[in-house]
Amino acid sequence: MKIAIRMDDITPAMDREKFDRFKALLDKHGIKPLIGVVPECKDEKLNISEPIEDFWGFVKELQKDGWIVAMHGFNHVYTTKEAGVFPVGGKSEFAGIPYSKQDDMLRMGKRILRENDIFTDIFMAPSHSFDNKTIKALKKNGFSKITDGFGIAPYKRSGLTFYPISLFKKRTLSDKRDGITTFVYHTNTMDEKEFADFEKLLENAQVVSYSELMDKEAVAQGILGYICEYILAKAKYTVLNLKKSLK
Repeated sequence: MKIAIRMDDITPAMDREKFDRFKALLDKHGIKPLIGVVPECKDEKLNISEPIEDFWGFVKELQKDGWIVAMHGFNHVYTTKEAGVFPVGGKSEFAGIPYSKQDDMLRMGKRILRENDIFTDIFMAPSHSFDNKTIKALKKNGFSKITDGFGIAPYKRSGLTFYPISLFKKRTLSDKRDGITTFVYHTNTMDEKEFADFEKLLENAQVVSYSELMDKEAVAQGILGYICEYILAKAKYTVLNLKKSLK
């Protein structure tokens, strides 16, 4: 199984030291990831380092170097406890919000990117949470791709292309099928063990640039595929909550 890399929470005040450390490992192996850039971050938890002086120039250089940019929400502020159509979390910036408000958020977010010469049609929902109104608003605002869903290849649903993430990393690493999925990383919160594990992953697994996942042909997902995906997402959310309650 091939693995592409996704990096969430790219903001001006992210933990720059950890970002640079993660990037150095990627560069060493020639891997270009997908990065989720928050257009107008108002999430105080993501303010860790001194803001990058020319943040948008920084992002633009990464994009020129082959890194794929997704729009990661709008403010990255959770306002509901709705899980949405992909229920792996219990909070959302989008799910449960009226359509007109979601439309405004997506339009303003994309405008901010465009005004800073960053162009993308990929959406990355904070906490993987979005609903059918989000999907409608995404299409209206020129988005055609979402980094979410389960599986070993891109698929099409509701007029969008979904690029899957790994449900369980250990299971993915032992999967011998001919496919490709995504491992998700939040560098702001990574510890020494997680960096060591990531370095081992790059050395031992079939890690590829995100563009290879995007080059795969997407197939249509039927209702059975959607039902199975929903059950798997709900099961993972339940397992994660159970682990938290036992700590």
